[in-house]
Amino acid sequence: MDESRRTEERVTINKEFESFDSFIHEYVTNISRTGVFIRSKNPLPVGTPVNLKFTVIMDDIEVIEGQGEVVRVDAEPPGMGVVFTHVTSFSQDLIERLLTRHKS
Repeated sequence: MDESRRTEERVTINKEFESFDSFIHEYVTNISRTGVFIRSKNPLPVGTPVNLKFTVIMDDIEVIEGQGEVVRVDAEPPGMGVVFTHVTSFSQDLIERLLTRHKS
C-alpha cells in the first residue's frame, strides 16, 4: 500500500471513571508521561491511531484527552500499550498531578 495514500482513521477510546480512586486503581499504574496501557478484551492492532479521552472525578470532573498510537498488544493482562502522539497541555498537567498524587 502506498504510504502517501494511506488514510489515518482514528479509533476513539472514551472511558469514564466514577471516581479518582477507580482511575488510580485501574489506570494510573499503567499510565506514564509518554503513554498508557489500556485493558481490553479486543485490543486494536499495532499501528492503529487512536483518539483518547478519559474522564475522571477529582475535585471536579476532569478530562484527559489527546491522540496516540497502539505500539504493543498483550495477552495477559489483555490490552494494548498506546504511546501519546499528542496530548493537550491541560491533559499533560493533569497527568503530572495524577502521577504526583499517586506517589504520595
